[in-house]
Amino acid sequence: MSFDLKSIFQHGHVRYDGVRRINIYLMRLLYILMLLFLGKDSWTFILAHTGPWESYEAMAWSVWAAFASLALLGLLQPVKMIPLLLLEIFYKVLWLLIVAYPLWKADKLAGSHAEGMTYMFLLVVLAIVAVPWGFVFKSYVFGFRKTGTAV
Repeated sequence: MSFDLKSIFQHGHVRYDGVRRINIYLMRLLYILMLLFLGKDSWTFILAHTGPWESYEAMAWSVWAAFASLALLGLLQPVKMIPLLLLEIFYKVLWLLIVAYPLWKADKLAGSHAEGMTYMFLLVVLAIVAVPWGFVFKSYVFGFRKTGTAV
């Protein structure tokens, strides 16, 4: 059996609901990155923390740890876990619009508390590219109109 580069751009097997293999590979790559980097950072911080938690800090670390842990399911079921990627895209783009963009527009982003996170959140472009948008609209947007439930 030989590898055909064109085959990764074709629609996938029934198991993946017709999503192209390239999208499956890219989504799995994102889930791996989330699991490795976000999971390591968040779980290390949570498990090494001593003393009482500040409530907002605890909420943020808990959400990130849960997010990274759910990425494990994304490795196993990449199409079923697309909502996790949609959440990632939505919260990162929203943060960039309401935090980073105003700082950048006022020429105050460089050296600010938000500068480092801005660079990390700009990588959301990878998730935007990886998501099979045709499938998302067919399943989550147009699928609700016809039957009341997603396809």
